[in-house]
Amino acid sequence: MESRRFWYRFRQNGLAVVGIVVLLVIVLMALAAPLVAPRDPAYIELDSQEKPPSIQHFFGTDRLGRDVFTRIVWGARVSLGVSLLAVSLGSLIGVMLGALAGYSGGTIDALIARAIDVMLALPTFFLLVTIQSLFPPSIVNVIVIIGITSWMAIARIVRGQFLTIKQRDFVEAARCVGVRPARIVFRHILPNVSSQIIVFFTLGLADAVLVESALSFLGLGVPPYQASWGNMLIDGQIGILGGAWWVAFFPGLMILLTALSINFAGDGLEESLFK
Repeated sequence: MESRRFWYRFRQNGLAVVGIVVLLVIVLMALAAPLVAPRDPAYIELDSQEKPPSIQHFFGTDRLGRDVFTRIVWGARVSLGVSLLAVSLGSLIGVMLGALAGYSGGTIDALIARAIDVMLALPTFFLLVTIQSLFPPSIVNVIVIIGITSWMAIARIVRGQFLTIKQRDFVEAARCVGVRPARIVFRHILPNVSSQIIVFFTLGLADAVLVESALSFLGLGVPPYQASWGNMLIDGQIGILGGAWWVAFFPGLMILLTALSINFAGDGLEESLFK
């Protein structure tokens, strides 16, 4: 009954449905990249530099003659994969610290709460740029750095929920019969916080896509030799000066569509679960 009610509410949100459909298309495109775009995204054709969109090259070519459509399809794998893993890492850290703080209370709670406040007070993007500038560009570095700078919000949410739920009767009853703390956390409390975690995870994906693209655009993210939407914007910046608007337009459009789709889907999830 609850699942039917959820899907009914979700379907009433037109933007959320559109967001899910667009996001599924983008994800399927990335998963089926070898079939959708069988060319090599790094293949250079010097006699096809900055060709406008055509039947041969749907989205045109860049300044090295590489097919923009092919690079967008293969770049979706990198951009979405990095974002998914980074948000997973950040959510894992946040859930663990938030649960530890909320359930333990006392000194541990105070220390973690102050750490959350300090991290939230720092300008996150500038912190990202500063840390990333200390290391060579690599996909692993991007995932780790985004993950360790994005755990604070979910930690605060989980901590607040744990502080409330651990006072309820069913948790007190579990303590009275000798249930171990780990079992109480994972079996009795954490499932009641799963809805908030899912919504945060979904909305966090949109932020991660934008952050990865920004870092790659600045030359601090995915290595230049690997196709990603952020890397493509660097070539697009140069291409616009020569009139090749398509080099920047299409990867920028993909970033916009992906971020909007995830936000619309996340808003739909939030309304369906909590309203």
